[in-house]
Amino acid sequence: MRDLILCVDDDPITLMLCKMVISRASFAKEVITAQNGEEALNYFDELKLNHLGAEIKRYPELIFLDLNMPVMGGWEFLDHFSKNGYASIFRDCKVIVLSSTIDPDDINKAKTYSMVLDFLSKPITKQMLEDLKNIL
Repeated sequence: MRDLILCVDDDPITLMLCKMVISRASFAKEVITAQNGEEALNYFDELKLNHLGAEIKRYPELIFLDLNMPVMGGWEFLDHFSKNGYASIFRDCKVIVLSSTIDPDDINKAKTYSMVLDFLSKPITKQMLEDLKNIL
């Protein structure tokens, strides 16, 4: 079981469903949410500020990330997270892109980010989580 997971999506129903399925599958002890990439980056920035040079022991092990969101979408989040020092501080944090698109270009683009483990189609299901247990 994972300790902490972050779900990033602009749709409150998708976030509620994500939390519910993760809970029912006993996949994580705690699920936190963000409504866009900027909100997610702000969460990581706050963690960095609260620890000021000390090792951050608790942060999301896994991020379920939507691609199409207002303010900051998934691609922008991945660009920032991979290029602005986040990946080195939060090196054990992995990303599962969870999107309604199954565009092959998006799937191939996701593979260019080292922290992205997989690209899955919405909605999240208990079976998806069972399959993820085998690769995590």
